[in-house]
Amino acid sequence: MSHDCLFCKIIAGTIPANRVYEDEYCIGFPDINPQAPTHLLIIPKQHIASLAKADPEHKPLVGHLMSVATQIARSHKLDNGYRVVVNTGDHGGQTVHHLHLHLLGGRPMAWPPG
Repeated sequence: MSHDCLFCKIIAGTIPANRVYEDEYCIGFPDINPQAPTHLLIIPKQHIASLAKADPEHKPLVGHLMSVATQIARSHKLDNGYRVVVNTGDHGGQTVHHLHLHLLGGRPMAWPPG
């Protein structure tokens, strides 16, 4: 856990978040700047700076995050489709340096994303 990390503070409960999902490995909550009718973040409780910083031992955790994204999409009735995005590094658009998945749905998604 990083004491200056926004997401670590949410995990610790020092910053409130409307948790729509939680298990022993991760939490899910709405993005504060939604880009779609449904825009949730799924973050591991373990601090990993980015996908690029994930080690081979993190493979089960990264797979779990994807599985949770599917589970949350089902519970939010995103039957027409959804997008899972992992921004990695500054050029990849990552603004909080704690690995997180964006789950977006509720509208058609354009390609390329930008």
